[in-house]
Amino acid sequence: MAGAEALRAALLQLTVGDDPQENVVPVRAALREAVAGGADFVLTPEVTNCLSISRRHQARVLGTEDTDPVLALLRDEAARAGVWLLAGSLLFQTDDPDGRFANRSLLIGPDGTIAARYDKIHLFDVQVSAEETYRESASIRPGAQAVIAATPFATLGLTVCYDLRFPHLYRALAHAGAQILTVPAAFSPVTGAAHWESLLRARAIETGCWVLAPAQTGTHPASAGRQRRTHGHSLAVAPWGEVVLDGGTEPGVFHLDIDLQAVGDARARVPSLDHDRPFQPPARGG
Repeated sequence: MAGAEALRAALLQLTVGDDPQENVVPVRAALREAVAGGADFVLTPEVTNCLSISRRHQARVLGTEDTDPVLALLRDEAARAGVWLLAGSLLFQTDDPDGRFANRSLLIGPDGTIAARYDKIHLFDVQVSAEETYRESASIRPGAQAVIAATPFATLGLTVCYDLRFPHLYRALAHAGAQILTVPAAFSPVTGAAHWESLLRARAIETGCWVLAPAQTGTHPASAGRQRRTHGHSLAVAPWGEVVLDGGTEPGVFHLDIDLQAVGDARARVPSLDHDRPFQPPARGG
């Protein structure tokens, strides 16, 4: 890194399919492009290893942390390049009796070891339109623990996609020391167009944090079930709320230089994190 307050990050915007083995190839290419561009910290989107709406297909192709080929690749590439890497999220088999998967974000250190794990807390059970319904809780086991992770360059607060709609989580992460909030996503085109940028900017403004949000994009290949489409527009938002990077809708690798002094500057100008006050909830009507 160029200095104590400087960080070069790279957001990977991907259009993965539903086969983890096949996804290794484009993920590797994007990672190496990110490193070639000087990234110290590389972030991938939600469900980097497998994007599928078919639980039956997921059960066939998904493995555990120990057997997943995309996680193995990410760990090898982080160690090869000596960079920090956020696996935005990967789907894994668990030992849950109901057979639900984990949607897990993993921070990988420059030696290839896993430095932090976060399981997505808030699950996307939404009817977006008559044609587009999601019931993530049917196949994903929700997490229950908020996670921050200390690195040499900053303290990170880990979240995933639908978490974005729950501001109390981000405030808790900021109070715990987070300077950068990560929001890897596979956002719906409908909700993405309406809410994605506004929510990300709000989370940055409320906390005085950098917000880094690598995203899936486009129409995703599917060998089982219908194809999914995602919004794209990987974003980086500065602590004052400015969008400093928008990845548009094509797959790609997007670099930016992060000034961590901006965190302190924004919080000094509007120190709202210091102004929380206890209050009683509203009385129930009637």
